Amino acid sequence: MLINGVFEGGGVKGISLAGAVKAAERHGARFHQVAGTSSGSIVASMIAAGYHAEEMKEIILETSFASFLKRAAIFNMAFIGPALRVMLKKGLYSGEALEAWIRQVLLEKGVRTFGDLKEGGLRIIASDITGGRILVLPDDLPKLGLRSDTFEVAKAVRMSCSIPYFFDPVLLRLPAKHAKGKKFPDQFLHIVDGGLLSNFPLWLFDRKQITPDGKRIPTVGFQMVGKNGNKPHEIRGPFSMLQALVETMLSAHDERYIEQSNRYRTIKIPTLGVSTTQFDLGKEESLLLYESGLRSGDRFFGDWNAQYYEEQFIKYQQAQLH
Repeated sequence: MLINGVFEGGGVKGISLAGAVKAAERHGARFHQVAGTSSGSIVASMIAAGYHAEEMKEIILETSFASFLKRAAIFNMAFIGPALRVMLKKGLYSGEALEAWIRQVLLEKGVRTFGDLKEGGLRIIASDITGGRILVLPDDLPKLGLRSDTFEVAKAVRMSCSIPYFFDPVLLRLPAKHAKGKKFPDQFLHIVDGGLLSNFPLWLFDRKQITPDGKRIPTVGFQMVGKNGNKPHEIRGPFSMLQALVETMLSAHDERYIEQSNRYRTIKIPTLGVSTTQFDLGKEESLLLYESGLRSGDRFFGDWNAQYYEEQFIKYQQAQLH
């Protein structure tokens, strides 16, 4: 069975997506196109590069998420250090370590740029807060005067994962033709986490689901639920308030759209109370998240019905036209 996969963002909870991918694999599903936001973009890029679920599981388990939280020693000074960094860099951490990590992971499969992938096989969501618009990468790069085939996938993933105020925004400089006449500061776009505008872009493949032989390729969404669980955010100062604000914002996007019209094509994965920025997540908790994704995926694909999918897809597509 050929499917398109759309992977929701959810920070360190992304290993649960790998569990659901494992379920898809053992039920005979193969990915035609994939897309993702934030941590979902990590999973999507690994699938596009040729990784299987077991490989993703091992890589993620062996990775210390805390190693992504790097900054110069001066910014670790109590009280003033983090505040100073946010003022100067616009984030608590750089995000460079995350980019270097995913670059190496993809290079293991011979993938560096979008040109190394099947055309149209991968789409990554990011947010351009300079222009106030969603970016679908690599599709939107030519509009910015950039070549999509030479653009690094790891850079796109980092852009999609740049949680506002937590990681620095990625500065994307416009090429000379597009920067002409602009002041130097205006020649840069500030790119942050795609979840700011669409954390679960199920809509991406809806217009391109028919193959040349007339068959519809189903789109399956991999969504992490219970993002806030029953735990209220502890707000003790400006930075914990910002963290609570951003996590709430990233969690709330697309929810109504999903609940109303996309249950039939969405795998809902309980995330066991783990928060988006719980970077000290241990191996035991990671394994529990993986198993949660595996169980959820097994339930979904065990009940899969192609005819029901077709009926529901047509029903909701027609509803949107009225």
